[in-house]
Amino acid sequence: MASSPIRIGIAGYGNLGRGAQAAIACHPDMHLAGIFTRRPATTLSVGNSTVPVWPLADAAAHRDEIDVLILCGGSKDDLPVQGPELAQWFTTVDSYDTHARIPQYFEAVDTVARTHGNLSILAVGWDPGLFSINRLMGEAILPGGATYTFWGKGLSQGHSDAIRRVPGVAGGVQYTIPVPQAVERVRSGEQPQLGTRDKHTRECYVVLQPGADARQVEQAIVTMPDYFADYDTRVHFIDADTLRREHAGMPHGGFVIRSGQSGSGDSQVMEYSLKLASNPGFTSSVLVAYARAAWRMKAAGETGARTVFDVAPGLLSPKSAADLRRELL
Repeated sequence: MASSPIRIGIAGYGNLGRGAQAAIACHPDMHLAGIFTRRPATTLSVGNSTVPVWPLADAAAHRDEIDVLILCGGSKDDLPVQGPELAQWFTTVDSYDTHARIPQYFEAVDTVARTHGNLSILAVGWDPGLFSINRLMGEAILPGGATYTFWGKGLSQGHSDAIRRVPGVAGGVQYTIPVPQAVERVRSGEQPQLGTRDKHTRECYVVLQPGADARQVEQAIVTMPDYFADYDTRVHFIDADTLRREHAGMPHGGFVIRSGQSGSGDSQVMEYSLKLASNPGFTSSVLVAYARAAWRMKAAGETGARTVFDVAPGLLSPKSAADLRRELL
């Protein structure tokens, strides 16, 4: 454990930022040193009058008050700008999750962090993140085989936003659901060839605006490219009260399965799964654990960008290496 608490900052105070605040309170070796926001700082209530709230635009002025800054902005618009910018002044951890763009994002953050002597661990969460580690482990241990990732049942925030942009929609959410038959085939060691439509279905719950045509709205959703057109998608129309009562939570989860053969030719199946009542609550907890690792790695003189592949598991724990060997090994 650190001789004095690790001073953690939070940049962004949405669902992820609030989750990080709650997670930090569970770690005696950490202290919430401040919260940065783009909103007027005086209007933000964080439930604790002792925690300073600062404008994000003034972040550089507080660099000496923060050991690790957890970036809680969105991957689409926020992190591509904030990640490289804040790496000038802070050791950072973020949950950038646009898989296809991680290499470019890594290079942008790495260049800035190395130039300014900071460390940044990026794309931290459960996917990318914990699921990524398990995909790597599966391939390394069973090189002859196939890896399958299933998501859900869970609420997809990006797909839910896409639904709400459809003309005639007053509100809505979308759940990603694994196809049970596909999961069982993989668990049996069959190694099937599965397309997008074979692995997941999408369930949409939609509140219509007054006068909207349900058939037109449904057609706009199920044919939407990049979101729904490649899946079997079902649209259910509900009222606003039902949406608030039954679909306000943000559950998610899924599993990574590696099916293959060991050198002896025997069939082997590895599986890692998560069942989450709150996606942002869990993701923020992962970020906080990696903040500890970032602090330790920076203290050891490391700089530049890293991913979960580069972080030793023992660095996530507040326990010493000797305690881990004795208690968990």
